[in-house]
Amino acid sequence: MRALRNGLFASAFLVGCASHAPALVPGSPSEPLRVVSVTRADTAPKEDLRLVPPEAYMRTYLALFGGLTPVDAQKKARGGDGASLFDTWDDYVSALGFPDYRLDVPRQTQTNALMVAAFERLGIALCDRAVEHDLEGARPPPIEKRLIFAFDLPSGAPDLRTFSPRFDLMHRTFLGYPARLAPPDREARFFKLYSDTVTDHAKDDPKSRFSPQEEGWAAVCYAFIRHPEFHLY
Repeated sequence: MRALRNGLFASAFLVGCASHAPALVPGSPSEPLRVVSVTRADTAPKEDLRLVPPEAYMRTYLALFGGLTPVDAQKKARGGDGASLFDTWDDYVSALGFPDYRLDVPRQTQTNALMVAAFERLGIALCDRAVEHDLEGARPPPIEKRLIFAFDLPSGAPDLRTFSPRFDLMHRTFLGYPARLAPPDREARFFKLYSDTVTDHAKDDPKSRFSPQEEGWAAVCYAFIRHPEFHLY
């Protein structure tokens, strides 16, 4: 009898629940959170800077200097100067951090001075070739077909007004952001390097195949491929 009453009660309860729609609670707009305090975000690096992996760094070089293949890069780096600027990849495989299976040399897992120096030598050679391609000659290629120096050489003595927009173009090319976002003294330091090179070249090295202006912009290119922001992350 008790089981029958319990069953009837459960049935009645279920029928009663099914006969009424559930109550709806209307939503209300949420209020903005009250600002209690403001603190600065700690954006300081939490680990030492590291060298970009050799493969990524090599792809960057090949793309920057004209979408080259490794064989083309070797030919371009050597140019007409033979081995005075760059030898062959065989001489640099291990120094650049790649494994050399001919000699059973494993891949380098840590940055070292030899690796940075090898990439620097390759970059200097390609900077010189970019000057020859972009700036030399009576009729240099159109701006859109230049590799690094996508501008015409300014006339007259070194001047910060004419240097700034050209420096900004190279800053974006190598470091990926406008020069105005860099530390405030960077442009002044690069301009001093450029102007000192132009002045010294005109005075002390008149037989070079580069003009003073070309030598000055080549020095700016050397500085970018040596820059920590280009090498490290």
